[in-house]
Amino acid sequence: MTGRLEHVVGLVTGGASGIGRATAVAFARAGAKVVLADVVVEGGEEVARLVNEAGGEAVFVKCDVSSAAEVEAMINKAVAAFGRLDCAFNNAGIEGDWALVADCEEPNWDRTIDVNLKGVWLCMKYEIRQMLTQGCGAIVNMSSVSGLVGDPGHPAYAASKHGVAGLTKSAALEYATAGIRVNAVCPAAVRTPMIERTLIAQPELSWQSLARGHPMGRIAEPEEVAEAVLWLCSDAASFVTGHLLVLDGGLVAQ
Repeated sequence: MTGRLEHVVGLVTGGASGIGRATAVAFARAGAKVVLADVVVEGGEEVARLVNEAGGEAVFVKCDVSSAAEVEAMINKAVAAFGRLDCAFNNAGIEGDWALVADCEEPNWDRTIDVNLKGVWLCMKYEIRQMLTQGCGAIVNMSSVSGLVGDPGHPAYAASKHGVAGLTKSAALEYATAGIRVNAVCPAAVRTPMIERTLIAQPELSWQSLARGHPMGRIAEPEEVAEAVLWLCSDAASFVTGHLLVLDGGLVAQ
């Protein structure tokens, strides 16, 4: 396993399934040593095992990204395992409940913001501190097309993803001269367990209707998002920072 990220140590939160899982595998195939974090232990350990069995190097760390203590411990464990932290994909997130603004319940709002926005901030807080000691690093945050346009019926999620977009740009400016690049990816619908749960919550939707909503006539696969993350973390994107990379099959161009 050698390639664009050879000799690099990469962190992936939400690495137990979906886009996180695909990105962890892509990192390993590109030559990186991988730290996977998730609250789902069984899935995270399985991905780490798959990477190791394929000849890569991966460790799993259980972490709730909404907890400062757990995030700090996650970064410390990553450095203890591999000696440094070169890139990070802050991907952990939840969809929250679907409801109109006036019907959104406070616990749903708080939990969605805690994981999707506060979690990204906490990860960046401790990742950047480590990267500053090294003089370099690349961070990619998970936003969404819902961080660029409105998302009726999903107010907490849209607010969290808009927040990630603003946080990404602010951090990119703050650390532009410190050798640390900060970008975000903004996917539309991707074939993941999160979308499967959305289809259950909204039976009027289907894979086919989601596909029709994208000008390319299909939704994305997790590996397509993983490739974009890999590029943003690599030297090929060395002059890219503060960018929101849209992966939407033309959705927001309409």
